[in-house]
Amino acid sequence: GDKVANYVEQFKEVAMKEMKLYKIPASITLAQGILESGSGFGRLSVEANNHFGIKCHTAWTGERIYHDDDEDQECFRKYVSPDYSYRDHSLFLTQRKRYAGLFKLDKDDYKGWAQGLRKAGYATDKRYPQKLISLIERYELYQYDAIVLGNPVKTYSETTTSTDTTQRHIVKSGDTLYGIAKKYNITVAQLKTFNSLKSTNLSIGQVLIVNPTSKDF
Repeated sequence: GDKVANYVEQFKEVAMKEMKLYKIPASITLAQGILESGSGFGRLSVEANNHFGIKCHTAWTGERIYHDDDEDQECFRKYVSPDYSYRDHSLFLTQRKRYAGLFKLDKDDYKGWAQGLRKAGYATDKRYPQKLISLIERYELYQYDAIVLGNPVKTYSETTTSTDTTQRHIVKSGDTLYGIAKKYNITVAQLKTFNSLKSTNLSIGQVLIVNPTSKDF
């Protein structure tokens, strides 16, 4: 099975709960958890329930574990359960001044959060933002932000049936109105009407409605 998908299944609820309480996007929390814990298989997560690689720092009075990271045998926090690790991650970000700017971003701006975490010093890896973003997009983790915010869940697969069963087609290179109409058994005229198109010009990435639920057409 896919380790990442299993991890998401296991921790999406706690990530959404933390988002409700602390305004940190669930997508970011999950992506950080996946990355920092090796999808729950890393030594820190297995032996210390530490899913975010949070070090002891001076304020920490709880249990600890020693592990080589940037330096030899650094001190990492140890938790009773992963849920505590998730909570500590929320507190860690909300209580440190250097992360304050992140909370001015939109709660579903995972790209801004990914860049911001690196800028604020959460990770030394230059590619950290890119790694988070690609996990979020590949596993559609942004849907958990949408659920918490009560927004419609966007999925970016080629044709999706969202909750209102409106089908959409995302224009790719080489698409023509005629070709798209043919694919969905509708006429070019209908396609233009559904999307209020004035001309036949299409741009790549444009989203076209190809079978609206409404019966007005």
